[in-house]
Parts: sequence; structure tokens; C-alpha cells
Amino acid sequence: MRVLVTGAAGFLGSHLAERFLKEGHEVVGLDNFVTGSRENAEILAGYPGFELVEHDISKPIVIEGELGGILHFASPASPVDYLELPIQTLKVGSLGTHNALGIALAKKARLLLASTSEVYGDPAVHPQVETYWGNVNPIGLRGVYDEAKRFAEAMTMAYHRYHGVDTRIVRIFNTYGPRMRPADGRVVSNFIVQALLGEPISVYGDGSQTRSFTYVDDEVDGIYRLFHASYADPVNVGNPTEFTIRELADAVLAQTASRSEIRHLPLPADDPKVRRPDITLARSVLGWEPKVSLEEGLGLTIPYFRTLVDRGEARARTL
Repeated sequence: MRVLVTGAAGFLGSHLAERFLKEGHEVVGLDNFVTGSRENAEILAGYPGFELVEHDISKPIVIEGELGGILHFASPASPVDYLELPIQTLKVGSLGTHNALGIALAKKARLLLASTSEVYGDPAVHPQVETYWGNVNPIGLRGVYDEAKRFAEAMTMAYHRYHGVDTRIVRIFNTYGPRMRPADGRVVSNFIVQALLGEPISVYGDGSQTRSFTYVDDEVDGIYRLFHASYADPVNVGNPTEFTIRELADAVLAQTASRSEIRHLPLPADDPKVRRPDITLARSVLGWEPKVSLEEGLGLTIPYFRTLVDRGEARARTL
């Protein structure tokens, strides 16, 4: 199959594109490199079936040749990025999704939308099930990302129902691993970089808020299975094991043998207090559940960041 991956030079997009290439598919990787990495694109370019197109999916484009699938992963994905790029985030979620769906319709291709656990907002239902409609502040600072993804889901389902486009929607929970940008502002990358540099670990609030962390190989496997499954409604793909942010900080400090101290910062507006997926659907529809523990995943991730720190290419970024 020949597939189009938007955001192919991003952290998760590059791993997903590589999975398709390793499975023998051809991949057209599209990225405008606003938050994507040239190094990630170079890794993909090492495969004979990869083609890079530098373009902003928020603007119309014609992809020549047949396509069997489209995986729409283009978007700023960390709070630091989408707070700095609010309009671009809204545009890629709306116009970009519209353009990707238009290509899918024209090519008669299956489209998988990368949605997010952020559609649940600061959830009043815990753990989060796919039937929960969420608790999102549409005019808050985080609304530019949350509502962009909620709109993208609505448009994807509209194309599915009205035009008969074959669609999939994955709701991705916090994912980490090699190829994360060291200054992307996400909690795992921030903690690791700060620990390796001996800087204070930036914990927002008292650190009692919870998240569920999925190692990238597990996440990609779930997404790959969903793409090939026959299920159009949203599916949570995330690790149901829940940790407090303080527990994550302690785990990073232990694995890096760092003497960094904990620094508490004000809790950002609308920051979710809890986050944990119900993966009953993923287990039954995809036969999927995560295999990599947080301890093991950190052990696979820290050496990547240590290399960047040794090269002087890593810094943390806080809100």
C-alpha cells in the first residue's frame, strides 16, 4: 500500500511512518517543519519506499498517484507549542483535516485521524471512556488544541457518514520515547533534560495531578492495528497505568541518578487533574494493550536525550 502521513517529521508521525515502511508499504511523508525535525525526515529517507513532500496541509495540495491510506498527524502537540502557535493549531485541525479528508475522498483511501485524550478536557469521568463527551473550556488557552481536535473528529465523522469515506479515529494519550524534541515542553522530555543537566525539575502545582504514559512503540502498534481494523468510531490508545507527576519526576531522578531538586511552578489554566484511558475497546477491537512499563520505557528513552545533552543540543522549556 502507498500511504500519506501528514506530520511525518514529527515525533509520533516519524515512528508511525517508519512502521509502515518496515511493513513493506510506501510512504509519502508531508511536513512543513514548523515543529517537525529534519533529522527525523532523514531517518525515513533511508528507506527506499519513502518520499518527502514539504508542505503545510492547511493549504490545498494534490498528491499524484494512488493512495491506499492517509494518516493525519500534522499538528503542534505540546502545550508550549500550541500556545505559541494558536492560529496554526486551529487551522491544521480544521483546514488541514478538511484537506486530508478531501484527498481521501478523491483517492478512495482510508483516513486515520490522530485525535487526543485532550478532547476529554479536565474530565469529570474517570477513567475516560470513548462515549464520554468531555469537559473542555472552549475559550481557554488550551482550547485552541482541544477544540481543533474535537472539530477534526466531527469533520471526520461527517465525511464518513455523508461521503462514505472509510475513516478511523485514534485518541492518543501521553506518549514518549526517542525522537521527542528536547525543548517541546512535554513533561517527560522536560524532566529528563532537566535531570541530565542538573537543573531543577519543573513540577506544575503540587504534582498530584495524574497522567498515563505510553511508550512510543506501544502507541504506534495500537495505531497500526486500528488503521487495519474495521471500526470507525474513536478508540483510546494509551496506557491505563496512572502515575502522578511527582511519581514521574521521582522515576526520572532515579534512572538518571540526578541530584536535581524539585521546583514547583503555578498550575497552568485548565490543566487536567486526572488522565487515564479505559482501553476496553482497544483490547476487544484491536487485540491491543501496552507492553512496556514506565520504568522500561524511561530506560529506552533516557539514552537518546543523554546523547543530545552531550552534544549540547538539549534544553527544557516551560510555560
